[in-house]
Amino acid sequence: MSEINLQDFKMHANDTGSSSYQIAILTKRILHLTAHLGENKHDFASRRGLLQMVARRRKLLDYLKREDEALYKSLLQRLGLRR
Repeated sequence: MSEINLQDFKMHANDTGSSSYQIAILTKRILHLTAHLGENKHDFASRRGLLQMVARRRKLLDYLKREDEALYKSLLQRLGLRR
């Protein structure tokens, strides 16, 4: 996936906490950290942080699926995630 434009995931101009925005931020951070770990295989602290971010994103996606399935499906497609 190319660069993620976080502005596309905001519900309104000052949005910082909606589920879709949080998932987009986490996805961007996960992609960055995955690239870092490809070059630094023994960076175990970063690997632990990556696993925590993936778990947090999974929980947010589960919540979004329960609350708004249409937005959930749209978000998966826009971020290129498989579930």
